[in-house]
Amino acid sequence: MGYGRFLLKRGVQGVGVVWGVVTVVFILRFITPGSPIDTVAPLDASQETRQRIAEDLGLDQPLYVQYLDYLWELLQGNMGYSYISSIPASVQVFQKLPATLELAVAASVVAVVISIPLGVISATRRHQPADYAATSFSLLGISTPNFWLGIMLVLVFAVELNVFPTSGRAYGFMQSLAAITGPEPFFTVVTAWLASLFLPAITLGTYFTALITRLVRSGMLDELSEGYVRATRAKGLPETLVRYKHVLRNTLVPVVTVLGLQLGTLIGGAVITEAVFAWPGLGTEIIRAINARDWPILQGSLIVIGTGFVLLNIVVDALYAYLDPRVIAE
Repeated sequence: MGYGRFLLKRGVQGVGVVWGVVTVVFILRFITPGSPIDTVAPLDASQETRQRIAEDLGLDQPLYVQYLDYLWELLQGNMGYSYISSIPASVQVFQKLPATLELAVAASVVAVVISIPLGVISATRRHQPADYAATSFSLLGISTPNFWLGIMLVLVFAVELNVFPTSGRAYGFMQSLAAITGPEPFFTVVTAWLASLFLPAITLGTYFTALITRLVRSGMLDELSEGYVRATRAKGLPETLVRYKHVLRNTLVPVVTVLGLQLGTLIGGAVITEAVFAWPGLGTEIIRAINARDWPILQGSLIVIGTGFVLLNIVVDALYAYLDPRVIAE
């Protein structure tokens, strides 16, 4: 199988998965208690008013007709209109998406910067205090709930020490870039942006950091026992060159795969972290839509998250197949 055919196969599979996500999200509206009419109609609405609202929303049509209409509208980029604000759901969802992406990428950067050195130190100093400290950190990071960690970080660093803001997003990444030529001082904008991003990124990235640390450690230990490592040492190569040019490079291939997959998980799993820090992203929007029974916003958010996860999987598969062509032959 060639590389192009491999990508085509993954693309077709991705389309099938997205269709499945859209179908499940559509069905959710009908299997949950209550009706969208209850959200839109006034409390004292007459039966005629409720019937007219049902006709306007297309809820008087058979289920299969509603489903086909929903698919057709999605193909045209129309996710419907918010029941609360009457703003197009696509506009409202994509306005919130950059904040969630920013948080997920920041958490990934935190995880990579911390986990790879920790994993290398743990593997190269096996059964030493540094190894025990790194593995203990990994176990603690995997076991700690995000919501509890976020609350503790707010209490310590925002309330007690007053180092970081308690919640909110002062500036976004694009606003920080615009400050280069804008009227506001660049250093002030960037500092405020990083300060508001720091605690949520640490909270969201802790589990990811622990996971990658353990993955790098186990991969390094496996590679250090390979024959080529003994051969390079026998040739007199410096130990630093052996560890970082040969061993670590081979270890990072599966890490790249997990990194891409976990980035999608971070985007979908940011709901709790955004709620703790009042971060104005998709997670906060999903919670608001659930409480208000704003189905177009909820469905649009879930579809965007699901589609993003599928696209990330395809990119990771393509990158992995490029790094290891044996995947294509399987």
